[in-house]
Amino acid sequence: MNKTPNLAPALIPAIAIALALSAALGGCSGAAPKPEAPLEGARIGGAFTLTNQDGKTVKDTDFAGQHRIVYFGYSYCPDVCPVDLQKIAAGFALFEKQQPERAAKIQPLFITIDPERDTPAVLKQYVGAFHPRLIGLTGTPAQIKSVADAYLVMYKAQKPVGADAKGYLVDHSRQAYLMGPKGEPIALLPYDGSPEQIAAEIDKWTA
Repeated sequence: MNKTPNLAPALIPAIAIALALSAALGGCSGAAPKPEAPLEGARIGGAFTLTNQDGKTVKDTDFAGQHRIVYFGYSYCPDVCPVDLQKIAAGFALFEKQQPERAAKIQPLFITIDPERDTPAVLKQYVGAFHPRLIGLTGTPAQIKSVADAYLVMYKAQKPVGADAKGYLVDHSRQAYLMGPKGEPIALLPYDGSPEQIAAEIDKWTA
């Protein structure tokens, strides 16, 4: 069974909702300040160099100026990964329909935690089943460990001994991150929610 980690409270600041409205002398009413993003200030994310489903080298800087939806998993996952991705993709597709111009500035990413089996060719077939704009990323074991650590994602392969050694499962944590245009963490998306809930959360933090 895949595991979900308890992220340290210090890394996930609570949403601060400002109550005071600024008042001008002319009697103009001020608008309510935008609430602080849930993950603002958290040490999540960072630089990476990986390989996409077309075999091309991809760096985090390639997405500069774009919001990113980042989910870690693996294509051989029998349960949670395809379900989570299906919901995330459905939520993003709904947001695309509602806000096409804003959605065009958001890049969904699927990063494997099973680089041994998730080659670019495997990822190409896998991500294509969820959303046409979903980019699959793989790399060397060291590269994957580095990016997973940066995103606070835990994983461990459960490899049996013997002829079925390649039929292993990988326990991993489940997080769907919404990252900002500078690669900064913004919020966790409700990957287990409805498409409407996911689209609403994307809408809330990318306005």
